Amino acid sequence: MLMRKKEFLHVTKEMVKEKIQQTKEFLFTTIETEEGIQKIVEEGKNILKNINDNDYVITLEILGKELDSVSFSKLIENHYTYDSRKMVFVIGSSCGLSDEVKNRSNYKLSFSKMTFPHQLMRVIFLEQCYRAFAIMNNIKYHK
Repeated sequence: MLMRKKEFLHVTKEMVKEKIQQTKEFLFTTIETEEGIQKIVEEGKNILKNINDNDYVITLEILGKELDSVSFSKLIENHYTYDSRKMVFVIGSSCGLSDEVKNRSNYKLSFSKMTFPHQLMRVIFLEQCYRAFAIMNNIKYHK
């Protein structure tokens, strides 16, 4: 069955939401911010206001650990198997994350050494989440 890109993205997004709801609570929040070095601290305070003390925070940052798709899937699966805390992913602006947010992070993850626009990183992240759940559930999507 052939699908147009728009239909595929809609189906993919809906499948990810459904799979996430079938597991534990999964928080997917992004916070739009202004660019600029002077805004990093302000952005960090705004991000931290949206994170609970008990959340398991994974920050996406250039200096984080790089994982392949299977390892990313295992990271999520192991968290849901052995940890009851909400998993919160934080994507910062192109200027990076404040030290306070980095210090709050339980796991630092890198998708690349390159810098991506915030909106593009959201798409890459969403696709990798879908791929991770596809791997966990043996859905023929990954390779």
